[in-house]
Amino acid sequence: MRSMGIEEEFLLVTPEGHPTAVAPTVLWHAAQVRDEPSVEPGGDVEKEFKREQIETSTPPRTLLGELLDEVRGGRARVDSFAQQAGARAVALGTAPQAVESTVIPDRRAQEIRSRFGMTAAEQLTCGCHVHVEVDDDEQGVQVLDGMRRWTPVLLALSANSPAWQGSHSDYASYRSQVWGRWPTAGPTAPFGDAAGYHRAIEALLESGTIVDDGMVYFDARLSSRYPTVEVRVADVCLDAEDAVLQAALVRALAETALATGPIVPQPRAELLRTATWRAARSGLTGDLVSPVDGLPRPAAVVVGELLSHVGKALAEAGDLEWVQRHAATVLRRGNGAIQQQAWRAQGADDDEVVRRAVARTHAV
Repeated sequence: MRSMGIEEEFLLVTPEGHPTAVAPTVLWHAAQVRDEPSVEPGGDVEKEFKREQIETSTPPRTLLGELLDEVRGGRARVDSFAQQAGARAVALGTAPQAVESTVIPDRRAQEIRSRFGMTAAEQLTCGCHVHVEVDDDEQGVQVLDGMRRWTPVLLALSANSPAWQGSHSDYASYRSQVWGRWPTAGPTAPFGDAAGYHRAIEALLESGTIVDDGMVYFDARLSSRYPTVEVRVADVCLDAEDAVLQAALVRALAETALATGPIVPQPRAELLRTATWRAARSGLTGDLVSPVDGLPRPAAVVVGELLSHVGKALAEAGDLEWVQRHAATVLRRGNGAIQQQAWRAQGADDDEVVRRAVARTHAV
Protein backbone atom coordinates (compact mmCIF):
# COMPACT_ATOMS: atom_id res chain seq x y z
CA MET A 1 0.00 0.00 0.00
CA ARG A 2 1.06 3.58 -0.57
CA SER A 3 2.28 5.36 2.52
CA MET A 4 0.55 8.48 3.84
CA GLY A 5 1.63 11.32 6.11
CA ILE A 6 -0.20 14.21 7.70
CA GLU A 7 0.98 17.72 8.51
CA GLU A 8 -1.15 19.69 10.98
CA GLU A 9 -0.96 23.37 11.84
CA PHE A 10 -2.14 24.51 15.28
CA LEU A 11 -2.93 27.78 16.97
CA LEU A 12 -0.99 28.54 20.15
CA VAL A 13 -3.30 29.91 22.83
CA THR A 14 -3.13 30.90 26.48
CA PRO A 15 -4.79 28.59 29.05
CA GLU A 16 -7.63 31.13 29.04
CA GLY A 17 -8.07 30.63 25.29
CA HIS A 18 -6.52 33.63 23.52
CA PRO A 19 -3.87 33.35 20.77
CA THR A 20 -0.35 34.00 22.02
CA ALA A 21 2.91 34.62 20.15
CA VAL A 22 5.13 31.97 21.78
CA ALA A 23 6.17 29.80 18.81
CA PRO A 24 9.90 30.58 19.21
CA THR A 25 9.76 29.42 22.83
CA VAL A 26 7.83 26.28 21.88
CA LEU A 27 10.42 25.48 19.21
CA TRP A 28 13.23 26.03 21.74
CA HIS A 29 11.69 23.51 24.13
CA ALA A 30 11.22 21.04 21.28
CA ALA A 31 14.87 21.41 20.28
CA GLN A 32 16.05 20.50 23.79
CA VAL A 33 14.65 16.98 23.55
CA ARG A 34 15.17 16.30 19.86
CA ASP A 35 16.50 12.81 19.23
CA GLU A 36 19.08 11.85 16.67
CA PRO A 37 17.87 12.59 13.12
CA SER A 38 15.57 9.87 11.83
CA VAL A 39 16.03 8.21 8.47
CA GLU A 40 12.31 8.68 7.77
CA PRO A 41 10.65 12.09 7.33
CA GLY A 42 8.12 13.55 9.75
CA GLY A 43 7.76 13.48 13.49
CA ASP A 44 9.08 16.98 14.07
CA VAL A 45 7.64 20.14 15.60
CA GLU A 46 8.27 22.91 13.08
CA LYS A 47 7.84 26.64 12.67
CA GLU A 48 4.99 28.15 10.70
CA PHE A 49 4.49 31.62 9.25
CA LYS A 50 3.25 33.26 12.44
CA ARG A 51 4.44 33.27 16.07
CA GLU A 52 0.91 32.29 17.10
CA GLN A 53 1.04 28.91 15.36
CA ILE A 54 3.09 25.74 15.14
CA GLU A 55 3.19 22.66 12.92
CA THR A 56 3.61 18.91 13.41
CA SER A 57 4.05 16.12 10.89
CA THR A 58 3.72 12.36 11.06
CA PRO A 59 6.17 9.85 9.64
CA PRO A 60 4.79 8.01 6.58
CA ARG A 61 2.51 5.13 7.52
CA THR A 62 0.43 2.62 5.55
CA LEU A 63 -2.11 1.54 8.21
CA LEU A 64 -4.84 3.87 9.43
CA GLY A 65 -4.49 2.77 13.05
CA GLU A 66 -0.77 3.52 13.03
CA LEU A 67 -1.38 6.87 11.39
CA LEU A 68 -3.98 7.77 14.02
CA ASP A 69 -1.47 6.92 16.75
CA GLU A 70 1.08 9.21 15.08
CA VAL A 71 -1.44 12.07 14.80
CA ARG A 72 -2.40 11.76 18.46
CA GLY A 73 1.24 11.46 19.46
CA GLY A 74 2.17 14.57 17.50
CA ARG A 75 -0.67 16.53 19.07
CA ALA A 76 0.36 15.43 22.57
CA ARG A 77 4.02 16.20 21.89
CA VAL A 78 3.47 19.71 20.56
CA ASP A 79 1.02 20.46 23.37
CA SER A 80 3.59 19.43 25.98
CA PHE A 81 6.09 21.88 24.50
CA ALA A 82 3.39 24.56 24.32
CA GLN A 83 2.57 24.03 27.99
CA GLN A 84 6.23 24.58 28.87
CA ALA A 85 5.81 27.97 27.17
CA GLY A 86 2.63 28.69 29.14
CA ALA A 87 0.32 27.90 26.22
CA ARG A 88 -1.74 25.13 24.60
CA ALA A 89 -1.89 23.86 21.00
CA VAL A 90 -5.38 23.81 19.51
CA ALA A 91 -6.73 22.51 16.19
CA LEU A 92 -8.76 25.47 14.92
CA GLY A 93 -8.64 26.72 11.35
CA THR A 94 -8.96 30.32 12.56
CA ALA A 95 -9.02 32.07 15.91
CA PRO A 96 -12.47 33.23 17.06
CA GLN A 97 -11.03 36.45 18.50
CA ALA A 98 -9.71 39.54 16.78
CA VAL A 99 -5.94 38.97 16.58
CA GLU A 100 -3.06 41.13 15.40
CA SER A 101 -0.70 38.27 14.56
CA THR A 102 3.07 38.51 14.20
CA VAL A 103 5.42 37.04 11.60
CA ILE A 104 8.20 34.74 12.79
CA PRO A 105 11.78 36.16 12.89
CA ASP A 106 12.82 34.57 9.61
CA ARG A 107 14.24 36.33 6.54
CA ARG A 108 11.97 34.56 4.05
CA ALA A 109 8.86 35.11 6.18
CA GLN A 110 9.70 38.79 6.55
CA GLU A 111 10.16 39.13 2.79
CA ILE A 112 6.72 37.55 2.23
CA ARG A 113 5.24 39.93 4.81
CA SER A 114 6.77 42.92 3.01
CA ARG A 115 5.80 41.77 -0.49
CA PHE A 116 2.21 40.69 0.19
CA GLY A 117 1.04 43.34 2.64
CA MET A 118 -2.29 42.72 4.37
CA THR A 119 -2.67 39.27 2.81
CA ALA A 120 0.39 38.18 4.80
CA ALA A 121 -0.34 40.35 7.84
CA GLU A 122 -3.76 38.76 8.39
CA GLN A 123 -2.74 35.22 7.45
CA LEU A 124 -3.28 33.40 10.75
CA THR A 125 -4.89 30.20 9.47
CA CYS A 126 -4.29 26.51 10.15
CA GLY A 127 -4.63 23.71 7.62
CA CYS A 128 -4.23 19.96 7.33
CA HIS A 129 -1.93 18.70 4.57
CA VAL A 130 -1.99 15.06 3.47
CA HIS A 131 0.95 13.48 1.65
CA VAL A 132 0.49 10.28 -0.37
CA GLU A 133 3.39 8.41 -1.91
CA VAL A 134 3.87 8.34 -5.69
CA ASP A 135 6.53 6.67 -7.81
CA ASP A 136 7.48 9.74 -9.84
CA ASP A 137 6.20 13.09 -11.10
CA GLU A 138 4.33 11.53 -14.03
CA GLN A 139 2.35 9.38 -11.64
CA GLY A 140 1.92 12.38 -9.33
CA VAL A 141 0.36 14.51 -12.05
CA GLN A 142 -1.99 11.68 -12.99
CA VAL A 143 -3.10 11.68 -9.35
CA LEU A 144 -3.48 15.48 -9.28
CA ASP A 145 -5.58 15.54 -12.44
CA GLY A 146 -7.63 12.53 -11.38
CA MET A 147 -8.58 13.80 -7.90
CA ARG A 148 -9.04 17.51 -8.60
CA ARG A 149 -12.83 17.45 -8.91
CA TRP A 150 -13.13 15.80 -5.45
CA THR A 151 -11.06 18.23 -3.37
CA PRO A 152 -14.05 20.46 -2.47
CA VAL A 153 -15.65 17.46 -0.71
CA LEU A 154 -12.50 17.05 1.39
CA LEU A 155 -12.79 20.70 2.40
CA ALA A 156 -16.44 20.27 3.40
CA LEU A 157 -15.61 17.29 5.62
CA SER A 158 -12.78 19.18 7.35
CA ALA A 159 -14.33 22.66 7.67
CA ASN A 160 -13.34 24.06 11.07
CA SER A 161 -13.13 27.84 10.84
CA PRO A 162 -16.51 29.61 11.14
CA ALA A 163 -15.15 32.75 12.87
CA TRP A 164 -12.82 35.49 11.71
CA GLN A 165 -11.40 38.46 13.62
CA GLY A 166 -14.03 38.42 16.35
CA SER A 167 -17.03 37.93 14.06
CA HIS A 168 -19.09 34.99 12.87
CA SER A 169 -18.25 34.66 9.17
CA ASP A 170 -21.33 32.67 8.05
CA TYR A 171 -18.83 30.26 6.46
CA ALA A 172 -17.97 26.76 7.63
CA SER A 173 -14.39 27.31 6.42
CA TYR A 174 -13.42 30.95 6.40
CA ARG A 175 -9.79 29.82 6.51
CA SER A 176 -10.12 28.81 2.87
CA GLN A 177 -11.37 32.29 1.97
CA VAL A 178 -8.47 33.99 3.73
CA TRP A 179 -6.01 31.50 2.28
CA GLY A 180 -7.43 32.13 -1.18
CA ARG A 181 -5.98 35.65 -1.15
CA TRP A 182 -2.55 34.26 -2.04
CA PRO A 183 -1.91 34.49 -5.80
CA THR A 184 -1.33 30.76 -6.31
CA ALA A 185 -3.97 29.39 -3.90
CA GLY A 186 -6.94 27.27 -4.87
CA PRO A 187 -7.92 24.75 -7.55
CA THR A 188 -5.94 24.41 -10.75
CA ALA A 189 -6.58 23.43 -14.33
CA PRO A 190 -5.44 19.90 -15.29
CA PHE A 191 -1.71 19.68 -16.03
CA GLY A 192 -1.74 16.68 -18.39
CA ASP A 193 1.74 15.41 -17.59
CA ALA A 194 4.80 16.20 -15.49
CA ALA A 195 6.21 18.53 -18.14
CA GLY A 196 2.98 20.54 -18.09
CA TYR A 197 3.10 20.78 -14.31
CA HIS A 198 6.70 21.97 -14.24
CA ARG A 199 6.04 24.48 -17.02
CA ALA A 200 3.26 25.97 -14.87
CA ILE A 201 5.59 26.24 -11.85
CA GLU A 202 8.34 27.82 -13.92
CA ALA A 203 5.89 30.37 -15.35
CA LEU A 204 4.78 31.32 -11.83
CA LEU A 205 8.40 31.80 -10.75
CA GLU A 206 9.30 33.75 -13.88
CA SER A 207 6.38 36.09 -13.23
CA GLY A 208 8.29 37.46 -10.23
CA THR A 209 5.13 37.37 -8.15
CA ILE A 210 5.99 34.62 -5.67
CA VAL A 211 9.17 34.38 -3.61
CA ASP A 212 9.98 30.73 -4.45
CA ASP A 213 8.36 27.40 -5.26
CA GLY A 214 7.42 27.00 -1.59
CA MET A 215 4.72 29.58 -2.33
CA VAL A 216 2.95 27.30 -4.81
CA TYR A 217 -0.20 27.04 -2.71
CA PHE A 218 -2.39 24.90 -4.98
CA ASP A 219 -5.12 22.86 -3.29
CA ALA A 220 -3.05 19.85 -4.39
CA ARG A 221 0.51 19.88 -5.67
CA LEU A 222 3.65 17.79 -6.08
CA SER A 223 5.71 18.07 -2.92
CA SER A 224 9.07 19.77 -3.41
CA ARG A 225 10.52 17.86 -0.41
CA TYR A 226 9.22 14.29 -0.76
CA PRO A 227 8.11 11.88 -3.53
CA THR A 228 4.48 12.60 -2.74
CA VAL A 229 1.36 14.37 -3.84
CA GLU A 230 0.45 16.92 -1.17
CA VAL A 231 -3.24 17.74 -0.76
CA ARG A 232 -3.59 21.06 1.07
CA VAL A 233 -7.28 21.94 0.76
CA ALA A 234 -8.45 20.92 4.25
CA ASP A 235 -8.79 22.94 7.44
CA VAL A 236 -6.93 21.48 10.38
CA CYS A 237 -9.40 19.00 11.82
CA LEU A 238 -10.72 19.41 15.34
CA ASP A 239 -10.79 15.63 15.87
CA ALA A 240 -7.71 13.50 15.22
CA GLU A 241 -9.82 10.79 13.55
CA ASP A 242 -11.08 13.34 11.01
CA ALA A 243 -7.50 14.04 9.92
CA VAL A 244 -6.96 10.31 9.36
CA LEU A 245 -10.22 10.21 7.37
CA GLN A 246 -8.72 12.88 5.10
CA ALA A 247 -5.61 10.76 4.59
CA ALA A 248 -7.57 7.58 3.86
CA LEU A 249 -9.69 9.40 1.27
CA VAL A 250 -6.66 11.06 -0.35
CA ARG A 251 -4.87 7.72 -0.71
CA ALA A 252 -8.00 6.14 -2.15
CA LEU A 253 -8.41 9.03 -4.58
CA ALA A 254 -4.80 8.55 -5.67
CA GLU A 255 -5.24 4.82 -6.22
CA THR A 256 -8.50 5.39 -8.09
CA ALA A 257 -6.92 8.00 -10.35
CA LEU A 258 -4.06 5.66 -11.22
CA ALA A 259 -6.40 2.74 -11.85
CA THR A 260 -8.84 4.62 -14.08
CA GLY A 261 -6.41 6.70 -16.12
CA PRO A 262 -6.99 10.21 -17.52
CA ILE A 263 -10.39 11.77 -16.79
CA VAL A 264 -12.21 13.02 -19.91
CA PRO A 265 -13.71 15.52 -19.90
CA GLN A 266 -12.10 17.37 -17.03
CA PRO A 267 -14.18 19.97 -15.14
CA ARG A 268 -13.10 23.54 -15.77
CA ALA A 269 -11.18 25.40 -13.09
CA GLU A 270 -14.03 27.94 -12.85
CA LEU A 271 -16.43 25.18 -11.76
CA LEU A 272 -13.92 23.86 -9.22
CA ARG A 273 -13.51 27.33 -7.74
CA THR A 274 -17.29 27.56 -7.44
CA ALA A 275 -17.53 24.11 -5.87
CA THR A 276 -14.74 24.97 -3.41
CA TRP A 277 -16.49 28.19 -2.41
CA ARG A 278 -19.74 26.25 -1.92
CA ALA A 279 -17.96 23.75 0.32
CA ALA A 280 -16.39 26.58 2.33
CA ARG A 281 -19.68 28.41 2.72
CA SER A 282 -21.92 25.64 4.02
CA GLY A 283 -19.63 22.70 4.72
CA LEU A 284 -21.87 19.77 5.61
CA THR A 285 -25.01 21.75 6.42
CA GLY A 286 -26.26 22.57 2.92
CA ASP A 287 -25.77 21.58 -0.69
CA LEU A 288 -22.44 20.83 -2.32
CA VAL A 289 -21.68 20.80 -6.03
CA SER A 290 -21.67 17.18 -7.13
CA PRO A 291 -18.37 16.19 -8.79
CA VAL A 292 -20.35 13.68 -10.85
CA ASP A 293 -22.59 16.08 -12.79
CA GLY A 294 -21.93 19.59 -11.42
CA LEU A 295 -25.40 19.91 -9.91
CA PRO A 296 -26.28 20.84 -6.31
CA ARG A 297 -26.84 17.90 -3.99
CA PRO A 298 -27.17 17.60 -0.18
CA ALA A 299 -23.74 17.27 1.43
CA ALA A 300 -24.44 13.73 2.65
CA VAL A 301 -25.29 12.64 -0.90
CA VAL A 302 -22.06 14.12 -2.29
CA VAL A 303 -19.99 12.48 0.46
CA GLY A 304 -21.71 9.24 -0.57
CA GLU A 305 -20.66 9.88 -4.17
CA LEU A 306 -17.06 10.25 -3.02
CA LEU A 307 -17.20 6.99 -1.06
CA SER A 308 -18.69 5.23 -4.07
CA HIS A 309 -15.98 6.66 -6.34
CA VAL A 310 -13.14 5.36 -4.14
CA GLY A 311 -14.89 2.29 -2.73
CA LYS A 312 -12.79 -0.28 -4.61
CA ALA A 313 -9.52 1.37 -3.56
CA LEU A 314 -10.69 1.58 0.06
CA ALA A 315 -11.65 -2.10 0.03
CA GLU A 316 -8.31 -3.16 -1.47
CA ALA A 317 -6.49 -1.22 1.27
CA GLY A 318 -8.66 -2.73 4.00
CA ASP A 319 -9.95 0.76 4.84
CA LEU A 320 -13.54 0.57 3.61
CA GLU A 321 -15.32 -0.32 6.84
CA TRP A 322 -13.42 2.24 8.93
CA VAL A 323 -13.90 5.03 6.38
CA GLN A 324 -17.61 4.31 5.92
CA ARG A 325 -18.12 4.24 9.68
CA HIS A 326 -16.15 7.40 10.39
CA ALA A 327 -17.64 9.33 7.47
CA ALA A 328 -21.07 8.50 8.91
CA THR A 329 -19.85 9.75 12.29
CA VAL A 330 -18.74 13.07 10.79
CA LEU A 331 -22.06 13.50 9.01
CA ARG A 332 -23.95 12.75 12.22
CA ARG A 333 -21.72 14.63 14.70
CA GLY A 334 -20.60 17.37 12.34
CA ASN A 335 -17.23 18.78 11.31
CA GLY A 336 -15.36 21.24 13.50
CA ALA A 337 -17.42 24.19 12.31
CA ILE A 338 -20.66 22.50 13.34
CA GLN A 339 -19.20 21.61 16.73
CA GLN A 340 -18.07 25.20 17.31
CA GLN A 341 -21.49 26.50 16.37
CA ALA A 342 -23.11 24.06 18.79
CA TRP A 343 -20.92 25.38 21.60
CA ARG A 344 -21.99 28.90 20.69
CA ALA A 345 -25.63 27.86 20.91
CA GLN A 346 -24.91 26.58 24.42
CA GLY A 347 -23.64 30.03 25.42
CA ALA A 348 -19.87 29.68 24.95
CA ASP A 349 -17.98 32.91 24.25
CA ASP A 350 -14.81 33.12 22.12
CA ASP A 351 -12.42 32.01 24.85
CA GLU A 352 -14.69 29.17 25.95
CA VAL A 353 -14.94 27.93 22.37
CA VAL A 354 -11.16 27.77 22.27
CA ARG A 355 -10.93 25.98 25.62
CA ARG A 356 -13.44 23.38 24.49
CA ALA A 357 -11.52 23.00 21.23
CA VAL A 358 -8.32 22.36 23.19
CA ALA A 359 -10.06 19.48 24.94
CA ARG A 360 -11.32 18.06 21.62
CA THR A 361 -7.88 18.44 20.01
CA HIS A 362 -6.31 16.18 22.62
CA ALA A 363 -9.17 13.76 23.24
CA VAL A 364 -8.27 10.08 22.90
